[in-house]
Amino acid sequence: MAAYSTRGVHGQVVQSLGARIVGGAVPEGTTLDVRALGEELDVSLTVMRESLKVLAGKGLVDARQKRGTFVRERKHWNLLDADVIRWRVEGGAGEDLMRDLADVRSIIEPAAAHRAALHRTDADLDALEAALGLMGRAQTDSSDAAEADAAFHRALLVATGNEMLARMDMLLEPGLRERDRLVHAHASVDDPVPSHRAVLDAVRDGDAARAELAMLDLLAKAVEDLDQLAGRVVDAAGRRSSRTR
Repeated sequence: MAAYSTRGVHGQVVQSLGARIVGGAVPEGTTLDVRALGEELDVSLTVMRESLKVLAGKGLVDARQKRGTFVRERKHWNLLDADVIRWRVEGGAGEDLMRDLADVRSIIEPAAAHRAALHRTDADLDALEAALGLMGRAQTDSSDAAEADAAFHRALLVATGNEMLARMDMLLEPGLRERDRLVHAHASVDDPVPSHRAVLDAVRDGDAARAELAMLDLLAKAVEDLDQLAGRVVDAAGRRSSRTR
């Protein structure tokens, strides 16, 4: 799913305002001076209105008569939106977000692996194998690695044979892509292929219990990678502080 904020002048405005709102620079409840923002960003009122429609679709803003356009309370934000996830990470909430994602994955994916082992088709196995091959070739490129990882987990959900589980990629994938981008770009992580291969082999063998355990092991390794990333960030901050004394 491509982020809207990568597209043209509208995207630049969406990116600027969205990041300010999600990052807290523009607090909840703030009434926006649309004309002043347009002048600041050097865009027309038409562009501003179209951009605010996009942000409204993400649950960040709304408009009311006599009040104008305002920032909505956080409970209304679409926290699963790819842009909102990225803005949260850029605003410093990345670790909390990734911990939440890890909890959600621990609930969904072991059960999905268990079911996939019982219901997978030959086409499902081919899709998983293809994703694993991409993963092995993409480890030097964080963007390609994130795409390969997303493809594997998407194929696993499809392999459950349950249409509702298959659509869980809409819940997991935006956060998973951001997690992979962060980890592969900033941490020295182990080769992800063996842990994913263990899941695939168990699914291929129809061994549901082993598939579930393999996924639990994979997710535990993902948490270790996140801990490693958090440690590197803290260490880097400490080094920067010591240089300023």
